[in-house]
Amino acid sequence: MSHETEKPTIALVGHCTPDAFALRSAISGFYPDAQIETLNSQSEFESRIGEFTIHLVNRILDGSFKDDSGINLIRRHASDHPALMLISNYPESLQEALDAGGIQGFGKRDMRGENARIALHNALNETSHP
Repeated sequence: MSHETEKPTIALVGHCTPDAFALRSAISGFYPDAQIETLNSQSEFESRIGEFTIHLVNRILDGSFKDDSGINLIRRHASDHPALMLISNYPESLQEALDAGGIQGFGKRDMRGENARIALHNALNETSHP
């Protein structure tokens, strides 16, 4: 079953309030029915990792995490749940997250653009198959 017809569940991991608001608004433009929640602690993330279709992980984590690196979070948890996507304006960080086991992300500057739409579309379709 495709997530195109299901309600996507998306976690915003380690984003400050203004960025989380902007991302929520941008994602809702692409997926109006998406359920979007913010996770801002290591314990909340780890206890709820399996509840979401994809996780949009901030490059520098805001909140209570083991360290502030979103790339390290992806590296530690990529085998637990493959749908971990870094959100960063830095192409080298996006590549590092891919190398760490994440999926293709996008930058905050492009959160309403074509790269974001394609990354979200691909992530939702890739994770819809068992």
